[in-house]
Amino acid sequence: MRQHEHRQSGPHEPHGHQDQEHQGHGHQGHGHQGPGHQEHHGSAANWSMAAQATLHCLTGCAIGEVVGMATGTALAWHNVPTMILAIALAFVFGYSLTMRGVLRAGLDMRSALRVALAADTVSITIMELADNATIVVFPGAMDATLSDVLFWLSLALSFAVAFLVTTPVNRWMIARGKGHAVVHQYH
Repeated sequence: MRQHEHRQSGPHEPHGHQDQEHQGHGHQGHGHQGPGHQEHHGSAANWSMAAQATLHCLTGCAIGEVVGMATGTALAWHNVPTMILAIALAFVFGYSLTMRGVLRAGLDMRSALRVALAADTVSITIMELADNATIVVFPGAMDATLSDVLFWLSLALSFAVAFLVTTPVNRWMIARGKGHAVVHQYH
């Protein structure tokens, strides 16, 4: 499912840590040896940040999807309008969660919306493609009702697939200062 002028973590730099070399401090006393350590540490930090960003987006998407699918199913809508509502609400709730955080940091509504659009659009789009494709191919899921275990099982599986597919994309974007990387200055 985000641009600003702020020092951002690069692909081999953990977020929130000052470059110790530029401060006159090496890795002495930290128990870290060799040039490959920072690359390994930065890579781990990027995976952690990507997983957190994906969970953040997935939370908003899941709320929107559940509300949309439950509404469409309860109203006995056909599959296509139900999916459209669920996808639209996934974007609304996904953007809203990001906006809530950046509004608390002091941004005005228009700036917060721009940050949310930049931060979440790619992530939410990929997440929606992955989870809706999973629902479509899951046997019987499209015809399940709210009282069916299949409805909830296929929905849970679709969110797991969306997380697995979207996390590497978020990692790639964060490593390039895009996606959720633009939100970090507001946390």
